[in-house]
Amino acid sequence: MRRILLLVFCLMSFGACDDSILSYSNNDLKIEIKTGKHWLHEFPLFLGIFKDNPPQFAVWMEDTSGNYLSTIYVTSKIATESWIANKGNRRKEALPHWCHQRGVEYEDGFMLPTKENPFTDGITGATPKTDKNIKLALNEIEYPFVVKAEINHSTDWNDYYPKNAKKDDENFSGGKSGSGQPALIYSGLIDENNESIELKIIGHSSVDGSDGLIYNDIEKITSAKSIIKLIKVNIMEQE
Repeated sequence: MRRILLLVFCLMSFGACDDSILSYSNNDLKIEIKTGKHWLHEFPLFLGIFKDNPPQFAVWMEDTSGNYLSTIYVTSKIATESWIANKGNRRKEALPHWCHQRGVEYEDGFMLPTKENPFTDGITGATPKTDKNIKLALNEIEYPFVVKAEINHSTDWNDYYPKNAKKDDENFSGGKSGSGQPALIYSGLIDENNESIELKIIGHSSVDGSDGLIYNDIEKITSAKSIIKLIKVNIMEQE
């Protein structure tokens, strides 16, 4: 399969930019991200003070054999290890499937970028707080291909993934600054017959970030299922 070339990228807020001003060409991808009820999450700062945080997420492409092709977008905290007061906590449980699919191992043996060696082979940015569109122009694309997304909140506890889980427990998610509920993975197959497709949940990532596997059991996931309301990929055509 030929390499997918990323030519044009645009991330925009529905409230700040009119979608009609964007010019689409044949085979451009328009990726719609609609936020869900739990898009914003109370993250503890200090002394009982909380901040409404949006999630960390990545959107990328793979071939139909599961080989990583290219990242469309990843949030900057993941890309640059710019967690607030992380005190050396690498938060490998944040987006482990995306990290392992990329297959880049860093100096400490983990698979996610560092401050010294940030992610540079794609587009990064702050997590949006409202619905977003991503425009991506492709050249020399060969169908079919897969679009995946992975999304995660830190400290997103529930009854099964509690804050006090111990390190050797199967529901341990990184400690008091960990994920709580693990990252969810969405996927959709794009071929030349699709005009649009909605990405569907296919499972969750490793709870503690120790591997890049997909775990299909999502019955114990609660509020994390409504971080995202919709991820839709549209293949645009010129009118």
